[in-house]
Amino acid sequence: MAAGFVRSSSAGRYRFAVWVANVSDTGNKTIIWYAHNNSTYDALEADGTSTLRVNSAGVLAWTTAAGIAIWSNTANSNTTALTLNDTGSLLYGPWSSFAEPTDTLMPAQALPQGSNSSDVITLQSASGRYKLVNSLALNYYESPTVQTGFTYTNMTGGNSLLNLTDDGKLVLSGAQQLIASDMGAKNRLRRLTLDNDGNLRLYSLIPATRSWRVVWELVQERCTIQGTCPGNNTICVRVGANGVSCVCPPGFRNRTDGNGCDAKKRLGNNGDKFVRMDFVSYSGGATNNRATEPAQYMTKQPPTNLADCQSKCRSNPTCPAFGYKFGGDRTCILYSKRLVEGFWSPGSEMSTYIRVAATDNDTNPFTGMTTMIDTVCPVQLALPVPPKQKATTIRNIAIITTLFAVELLAGVLSFWAFLRKYSQYREMARTLGLEYLPAGGPRRFSYAELKTATKDFTDVVGRGAYGTVFRGELPDRRAVAVKQLHGVGGGEAEFWAEVTIIARMHHLNLVRMWGFCADKDQRMLVYEYVPNGSLDKYLFSSSSAPPSAGDGGGAEGEESSSIAASEGKPILDLHTRYRIALGVARAIAYLHEECLEWVLHCDIKPENILLEDDFCPKVSDFGLSKLTSKKEKVTMSRIRGTRGYMAPEWVIHREPITAKADVYSFGMVLLEIVSGRRNYGFRQDSVGSEDWYFPKWAYEKVYVERRIEDIMDPRILLHVDDDAESVATVERMVKTAMWCLQDRAEMRPSMGKVAKMLEGTVEITEPVKPTIFCVQDD
Repeated sequence: MAAGFVRSSSAGRYRFAVWVANVSDTGNKTIIWYAHNNSTYDALEADGTSTLRVNSAGVLAWTTAAGIAIWSNTANSNTTALTLNDTGSLLYGPWSSFAEPTDTLMPAQALPQGSNSSDVITLQSASGRYKLVNSLALNYYESPTVQTGFTYTNMTGGNSLLNLTDDGKLVLSGAQQLIASDMGAKNRLRRLTLDNDGNLRLYSLIPATRSWRVVWELVQERCTIQGTCPGNNTICVRVGANGVSCVCPPGFRNRTDGNGCDAKKRLGNNGDKFVRMDFVSYSGGATNNRATEPAQYMTKQPPTNLADCQSKCRSNPTCPAFGYKFGGDRTCILYSKRLVEGFWSPGSEMSTYIRVAATDNDTNPFTGMTTMIDTVCPVQLALPVPPKQKATTIRNIAIITTLFAVELLAGVLSFWAFLRKYSQYREMARTLGLEYLPAGGPRRFSYAELKTATKDFTDVVGRGAYGTVFRGELPDRRAVAVKQLHGVGGGEAEFWAEVTIIARMHHLNLVRMWGFCADKDQRMLVYEYVPNGSLDKYLFSSSSAPPSAGDGGGAEGEESSSIAASEGKPILDLHTRYRIALGVARAIAYLHEECLEWVLHCDIKPENILLEDDFCPKVSDFGLSKLTSKKEKVTMSRIRGTRGYMAPEWVIHREPITAKADVYSFGMVLLEIVSGRRNYGFRQDSVGSEDWYFPKWAYEKVYVERRIEDIMDPRILLHVDDDAESVATVERMVKTAMWCLQDRAEMRPSMGKVAKMLEGTVEITEPVKPTIFCVQDD
């Protein structure tokens, strides 16, 4: 730690501050406190002639050369010693800088709390536009001098922040805690900072490189922070993992001062039109946490149809746009005078219709799969001209018979032509997915686009029974994995089920699907590219591979795990393995309990757990005919999954298949994460084959012999500190696995409870010893 004067952004100006010394990855000093005014929290600056001194009254003051006080601590003291301790706290008698935080909170630093009568500014960003109020709400202010702000998010669970512990925990009111990704790592300096972009982040200083790393942040979606794209009419679009881009809607261009967008053409006598922008909404974006505009700028109308909503906006000259939500509620929102806080997100069901000049021909990048296809073609019938009538009766009968035959034939031919046309357009609708995909689904790529993105399908990263996986790069520089399916016909329900199900699954620990291709007989799925490959490559040797069972449960996992295979795998330490196990548990709990539909994974194993650059886990290979009602049990006609990870009810056919089958598979994976051993490759020297059962052996080692080190991966055993916390983490993981591996499904906990057991938020009783079961072929 260091304290003194630091140069500010203004030439020749300085601030008195405390900063972290010897940080290598930043060009500027990491300031954790600076002199400020207690009432406004504004940063104070002075020229190089100012000094820090103790005046005759014993007050520490920062004064100019003329003796004018710029800042003082307002505390009288009988000492003249100014002390900086190792925690970063500046002390002068009874006064401490920790009592007056600026934009940063250090470990063990208590924060001032608000009251019912007045608000307290806990932290404030250096720009002054973002403030943490009452240690609870993050507010946005249009300028540092504005007194009223808009709340765009709150702390997790609505609990106020109390302090930051040395081991990386954020302590909240209500006995709640938030755990950072490096929780438990020793010899780490951490700081909680409200950055200038409005996000509250926890930084950890890596000792080896002396560089900061973000280990937790409050807001995951940057565009949901107010003020990210200032000015009128702009739309915030996410770019990559952490970036955003502020773009203009069709018919608008950037202002010369960079503050918003202006219309290219004025609305005149030539009339106007409305341009539809899918997944775009203003004044609140896609979440309910953001502040909304006052009523004079945005009003929600009673439920109405699209035509009436458009008519109301057109009749009002000050209405620049209207929003409409296509659904049962028929939501209509009318904007007035200005459009602010634009937000694009595929998760939004809102479409915004913006008013532009009728002569404007700008291309519209905000389009979804909402174009209708005209499937009705006119059929023209031509009847022959009847011959002239003759006087004879025979001739008249012949003519009548001929006409009747011609009419009958024409009717049959017309009906046949109609059936043929109907069949052709029905197949076209199936090919385009109109029978299965709702409007606003994932993006549909053409075969030519994916061929270019994958360099003519040359970079193969995986093969399996259902298809081949290629690495590619989209025009926006996103790396993707393109799965080219084999043996899937046009319009097959399984393909569209996977598209519709997986596209609706949005979770930090689930592999994200960006789009699909249905071009003639080509069927492809476009996933995000996970760079570090699958978990099995970090736990086991390359020679061990799981035997598949049923309908090829192992093949799909091989495809997913090969999406990003790499060489030179590092050894995963205990804390990283714990974080991976917790992330996988939360992802499966999301599939079981938090989705609108109930999705069973049916094939949980290390090959289907992918790892990002920071070893954040991503569960893959879910969807595909595993959808059912939450209140129903599943009866499968074929065994699904991989031998060694299947629950007993898969082979005991009288037992129904429920979500507890996934719990069993997760328990086996959890034991493998701790031990670094394949469960089906486990062998003992004893004669009895029942001693080969992996869960039974792990139970006896932990609860009978009390030798927990025997089940731990030898590669990490030497690196694990022999302390109570590490032992408690391993015991909690093993005890949770034992409950997951109970042979009776009703004795296993739900995945939601499993996640809480791993977090340590619920008490875990002593588990029952798992019993072995036999897999018999029919």
